[in-house]
Amino acid sequence: MKNEKLLAYAAFGIVCLVWGTTYLAIRIAVTTVPPMMLTGTRYTIAGLIMLAVLKLRGEKLPRDRRTLIELAIVGTLLVAGGNLSVIWAEQYVPSGMAALLVATAPFWAAILEAVRKNGEQIGLRRGTGMLVGFLGVVLLVAPGAVTGNYSTKFLLGAFAIQVGSFCWQYGMVRGKHNVHGITPMQSATVQMLAGGVLVLVVGLAIGEGKNYVFTTQTFAATAYLTLFGSVIAYSAFIYALAHMKATNLSLYAYVNPAVAVVLGWLILDEKLTSMSIVAMAVILGGVAIVQTARGESKPAAPVAQEQQRAA
Repeated sequence: MKNEKLLAYAAFGIVCLVWGTTYLAIRIAVTTVPPMMLTGTRYTIAGLIMLAVLKLRGEKLPRDRRTLIELAIVGTLLVAGGNLSVIWAEQYVPSGMAALLVATAPFWAAILEAVRKNGEQIGLRRGTGMLVGFLGVVLLVAPGAVTGNYSTKFLLGAFAIQVGSFCWQYGMVRGKHNVHGITPMQSATVQMLAGGVLVLVVGLAIGEGKNYVFTTQTFAATAYLTLFGSVIAYSAFIYALAHMKATNLSLYAYVNPAVAVVLGWLILDEKLTSMSIVAMAVILGGVAIVQTARGESKPAAPVAQEQQRAA
């Protein structure tokens, strides 16, 4: 148990650092690679690599139909919902700002926890933190706050990231409570293959394959996303999720934006306006309030049976 705890924290550290760098890699890759092709290729290849590793370890994929269906649902939520939304949005949203918008993840985690059977109610302090955090989002996406002018595509990107954040958190909660009896590596492999193949097929169906172009930079960014962002960090994320509370794991939302904002500023010359800095402080302040409000709430009242199953 002690070793598992240490490994879980090590996995958590990998998620914090590596996923903070992936926003930069995504911003570079989407300059020539369409979003669905980037997402689908990245996770399909990563899933095949993981499958090969499983074979070498003598492990087999789960055969239970219910488990496979649940893993496919979770993989779709995480990959096709959560990750694809960020990749699509980064065509229009600077990498550092995308990471800040994703930092609202603990708010969605708190909401999903509140509607889960025997989950914690949001409570006054947690609710206040969420309001503060979303105020920071409003400041961040206000016309001219980041780009200096009004951008409809920027706003659409910001909205897509919030939808994706909800999908990601729901996938986390669902995987945490509904997937049992398999190893984290088995879970990550099926999730990546299910989500990656689905997005890749849809991308090819809508014609994104025709615009699949690599430069030296975008190939390197895609390779980094596949090996480090997916094989290493995604696997670390699934392992940490299996051995940590989902709300604790959501703390990576503190570190990722800091890494992404600094890299975007240093390498891509992304603007850091006074308003965006204030918005960053407000968002992370709201996240801090939410994360330090644990234990103040009583269990939530029972919810509808369909919601209980969905969580």
